[in-house]
Amino acid sequence: MTAPTRQIRASFDQHTIRVYQAYNVAIANSALQNGTFASPPFKMERMTWIKPSFLWMMYRAGWGEKDSGQSRILAIDITREGFEWALQNSLLSHQTDRYASKEAWLKAKKATPVRIQWDPERNLSLEPLAHRAIQIGLSNEAVALYVNEWIQNITDITEQAHSIHQLVKSGDTQQARKLLPLENEYPVSDLLKERLQM
Repeated sequence: MTAPTRQIRASFDQHTIRVYQAYNVAIANSALQNGTFASPPFKMERMTWIKPSFLWMMYRAGWGEKDSGQSRILAIDITREGFEWALQNSLLSHQTDRYASKEAWLKAKKATPVRIQWDPERNLSLEPLAHRAIQIGLSNEAVALYVNEWIQNITDITEQAHSIHQLVKSGDTQQARKLLPLENEYPVSDLLKERLQM
């Protein structure tokens, strides 16, 4: 069955949804120790991108081997209420027909704390697929809410990422696929689908 071009797929339960981020050793160790991101070394004033797609995170971080700034892969369980707040307070990262002019869009952008990007989903070889994965950029009040309220648990999954990568490199994609987290369609309202241009 062909996946819709734009659909949120994630690991989630009744209360939380899992997102992924990659960081350097200092930020990762601090986050694991504190159960959330602490500043310093985490920079509260910077936009931080969360990704519900495991394989898109692997693509972005090169399985945690791309560079030292993304050497540790973290799985972060956040409240579904927080995740949905982010979606409700978001703006697509490019201008759309909803805005009559660039000025109107820029004004909306300045007032909106969350950015949405739809990028090609990836397969186990990290090649692009026809359908898209959502990336969610948090800034300003959204970062404070993420760090102080939404995060419920942080797990270091760097070793899992390396294990899957080794299986892919050795050609054992069947076993690699078995180690992938299960991601299902995340339900969103018609209003949110319109906002996210799904």
